[in-house]
Amino acid sequence: SSLSMESLPEPVLIRILAFLPAVDLVLGCRLVCCHWKNLVDGAALWILKCQQEGFTGAESEESTENWQNFYFLSKKRKNLIKNPCGDEELEHWGEVENGGDGWKIEELPGDFGKEFPSEEVHKYFVTSYEWCRKAQIIDLRAEGYWEELMDTTQPKIVIKDWYAGRRDAGCLYELCVKLLSENEDVLAEHKSETIAIPQDNDANWTEISHTFSNYGPGVRFVRFEHGGQDTLFWKGWYGVRVTNSSVMVEP
Repeated sequence: SSLSMESLPEPVLIRILAFLPAVDLVLGCRLVCCHWKNLVDGAALWILKCQQEGFTGAESEESTENWQNFYFLSKKRKNLIKNPCGDEELEHWGEVENGGDGWKIEELPGDFGKEFPSEEVHKYFVTSYEWCRKAQIIDLRAEGYWEELMDTTQPKIVIKDWYAGRRDAGCLYELCVKLLSENEDVLAEHKSETIAIPQDNDANWTEISHTFSNYGPGVRFVRFEHGGQDTLFWKGWYGVRVTNSSVMVEP
């Protein structure tokens, strides 16, 4: 007689199920029987999967109500901004405003510039003598963040950007990020002040960040926009430099 999966002790069954891809567990195994449904909906299986893939940090947090969501959010965690450093010129950036001589992409460190803190970043976008802006709209559903997750769990949405001036020119920088509904109504917004970098600056790269949380149900898109200009109105590209922009949905 064959030993049925049913007669396995629960910890053994959980270990077997943990080898399966999460999607199969949720869409397939949950439907097998009531017992399997309870296992897939329970915490033990997902805690094990988190441990196996090194998604830690939450074991200590009693606040992790939904280990399944924590697993999916950890698994998906990546920068949702495409072409954040100009490696593909202006690809993926829309609503581009090209004031003065417009946006340009340059190699780090650039004239009168500094190297970036991470060796993985090789280029940056640079602005001109009138406002240059560019934006990117992230479709959360297309990126795999389903509606119930956004509406109920409301995972943190972390925005980061990096900007720098060049030592011989003053410049301005602005960041504006909006969380949008299905109809692109603004549900939450973060706008930096206009940051002014003086002419005799050290050209250091500065990180700016903002975290959206408890933003309410209905968020379907993130609209990231940034830009700037120089303050001397010199022809060419003496305005603020930006790179390594990121939007992450955090577990």
